[in-house]
Amino acid sequence: MDYEKPEALNPQIYHHGGHQSPQPDGEATLHGFDEPVVPEEKREYRSDSLWYDFVPEQTSLGFAGHVADLSLFLGSGRSLASAGPGGAVVAYVLMGTVISSVVSCLGEMTALMPVNAPVMEFPRRFVSRGVGFAVGWIYWFAYAVLAGEQLVAVSNAIKFRYDDGKTFLNWEIGERVDNAVWISVFLVLVIVFNMFPVRVFGELEYIFGCLKLIFITMLILHAAVNVLPVHRPTPWDAYYNEPLGTKCSLGTLLGVWTTFTGVLFSYIGMDIVAATAAESRALADVESMKMAARKINLRVITLYSLAVLTASFVVPMDHPFINGKATSVSARSVFIIAMVEAGMPKAAHFFNAVFCFSAFTCGINSMYIATRVLHTLALRGQTGPEFITRRLRACRSGVPVRAVLVTGAVMMLAYMGRSGAPGARLDELANNCTVSCLVVYATICATYLYFFRTLEDAKLYGNTSESQAASYDRDHPLYPYKSHGQWLKGCYGLVGCVVLILFNGVGAFIEPFNIRKFVSAYISLPTFLLLILGYNLRKHGLRFSDWWTDKSADLSNTVQATSLKRKGRLEFPDNGLTRENVLTFLEWIWVWTK
Repeated sequence: MDYEKPEALNPQIYHHGGHQSPQPDGEATLHGFDEPVVPEEKREYRSDSLWYDFVPEQTSLGFAGHVADLSLFLGSGRSLASAGPGGAVVAYVLMGTVISSVVSCLGEMTALMPVNAPVMEFPRRFVSRGVGFAVGWIYWFAYAVLAGEQLVAVSNAIKFRYDDGKTFLNWEIGERVDNAVWISVFLVLVIVFNMFPVRVFGELEYIFGCLKLIFITMLILHAAVNVLPVHRPTPWDAYYNEPLGTKCSLGTLLGVWTTFTGVLFSYIGMDIVAATAAESRALADVESMKMAARKINLRVITLYSLAVLTASFVVPMDHPFINGKATSVSARSVFIIAMVEAGMPKAAHFFNAVFCFSAFTCGINSMYIATRVLHTLALRGQTGPEFITRRLRACRSGVPVRAVLVTGAVMMLAYMGRSGAPGARLDELANNCTVSCLVVYATICATYLYFFRTLEDAKLYGNTSESQAASYDRDHPLYPYKSHGQWLKGCYGLVGCVVLILFNGVGAFIEPFNIRKFVSAYISLPTFLLLILGYNLRKHGLRFSDWWTDKSADLSNTVQATSLKRKGRLEFPDNGLTRENVLTFLEWIWVWTK
């Protein structure tokens, strides 16, 4: 390995909660859970610490609704038009496997070592500090801009207008009021929500997430029972009906590829399941992180795929509204089109209201992620002069208030989306930020491979006690969270993200060459590399040998399962059909659905 191994690894095993407080970047390692659990009545109103008030249900279900935004409700129509029903469903399933691999990698590391901002902390530990620094800054900026983009999405959804010559629907208040007003109103509301103490914030997000997942289930059920009596062209119809020379046209290939890249962007945000680890009451209950990671994968990917599949039965791929002729942003939604065509136009108003609500709550969650990353950067002393860093570290009632305000200031970029050319610039910036998230996801997968190698090396020391073995041995029954073939998933996720990063801007090369699309698609990669370069030059100068050897490979302060009976695993106590077996089966179902 390219770093010096310590003589022994002596992790401290915790069976109680705690808060891992990062040290400034001059420290060689983290010192772990240095803040014991503090009773609520003794908590300080002002400090540099987050409060651990999330419960497992809020992590696994509440934040699962974070990814249920307009990228599903509106983007599915674009996917259906570009790739047809079969191609769209395959795209959602295939890209779901890529993002599931990323979440599994992040979930396993976070279950073993719950930390602040794990997306930036683990690259810092296992790859290099420069990589962790770069990931932290592009991750914060990406989510701050994406939160602003959600505000623009709300303002556009409010301007609802549906007119196909037979049915006319519109929201007059949306058409009369300027977009800037709606952006201002929802920006203030998003900031206010993020100022709530974690306990209140978690309860609200749990309710919001439940409502959105219930709504998606309603969409699936509605589409399943209201199949339109029309011919629905499929990719295979198009293939057999088109002349031979156009079957493999560049436009068709580009459309399918664009669908694949666009679909993965709709999954951006599933990593939020790990972002709450350092604020979870169940910090010592490693089962909560394991179940949260698995549940969000199953729920989101399954619901997304089923929603697109059932929508493809309802709305034809040649419908003009999903092919660029919609009278408003919301009119592009296959779900609203299905409601109107099914003779329920009033329900379309309700659906659009849910779209507005969904974009608003996704803006809240995106801001939450951004503020926690910025707060962790401040704890690391990586936010500039001390007088700025000191203020960004400060928390009030467990909330990094100034980090919220700074992130809110960046979200004011949403005003670019009011109209005209600035709106196009904001779209380009938002697209660039989704590519930035891909860079981060690729880094997570690479980090897991380094982490996996570090675990293998730790087992070679031979001087760990039996109680510590579960922290390093993935085959140990008390190891917190293990997915079979996880290192292969890490490789798969890494390759998938790298391919998407390299080819997401292929449309810019179609004649005539579009310089703006090219910059929007690829500027994230050189920015990431420049951040790494700048950090290393500042910390190590031209001592190139130190650039990649400053990682700590820290495996201390791990947690492990406290019981051999693992949550989510179905093990019948008796043979045959008995009362205990039935109760065990019902309990298993409840664990996976709650």
